[in-house]
Amino acid sequence: MVLSRVAVIARTVFLEVIRDRIFYLVALFALLLVLARVLLPNISAGAEDKILVDLGLAGIHLLSVVVAVFVGTGLINKEIEKRTVLVLIAKPVSRAEFIVGKHLGLTAVLAVLIAALGTIFVVLLGVSAVPFSLGSLGLALVFMTLEAALLVAVAMVFGVFTSSLLATLLTFAVYLMGHLSQDLVAFGELSQTPAVQRFTNGLYLILPDLERLNLRNAAAYGFELLPTAPDLWGHALYGLLYTALLLAVASLIFSRRQF
Repeated sequence: MVLSRVAVIARTVFLEVIRDRIFYLVALFALLLVLARVLLPNISAGAEDKILVDLGLAGIHLLSVVVAVFVGTGLINKEIEKRTVLVLIAKPVSRAEFIVGKHLGLTAVLAVLIAALGTIFVVLLGVSAVPFSLGSLGLALVFMTLEAALLVAVAMVFGVFTSSLLATLLTFAVYLMGHLSQDLVAFGELSQTPAVQRFTNGLYLILPDLERLNLRNAAAYGFELLPTAPDLWGHALYGLLYTALLLAVASLIFSRRQF
């Protein structure tokens, strides 16, 4: 794998997604936050500060997931449907370089998007005199970026062999199941049925445990409720390794496709 070729592909994807006016989401997010700040005192019974922090983190997460899923599923599938992939694979670029470059390009867009949304969020909290921990919020945004990168890899795995619509539905299904995987294991234990336990444990091993990358609820209270430093490093490594595994699977499937 030649890094220079990967970088060129990543840069092309980054510029292409930016031109699609993806950052209109930043203006939408800022508008919704301002509206929330104005309306919450009337309906929150004195808990508007905590609700605003939770709402802001949830909004950033939701927008990043939407971009990761909808844009990620089309990264490869769009090239296949438009037959432009024939031009690309005729060049001295391996299919693994193509997959990794596409992923890095969209991940860079998501990192910039999350950073921009996070900056707006922190500025609004500061202007509104809402108490918050900058370090814990920043850590939550970093792990949000890791989760978005993992979802892009999931979307690309499905996008290399299915239609855009089916890939989108499957990626959302993995996202939902990934956040419920620990609950599935607990349900299997409560059922006390060996077959159900084996099934739920198998799902837990296959599906990504996205709750490991979810620090939003804990970050709203500061560093007190966050996992320890070794646990945080372990969760981050888990996300990176799972993403790398998914990219390897996507590259393998894509390399076996005939055009």
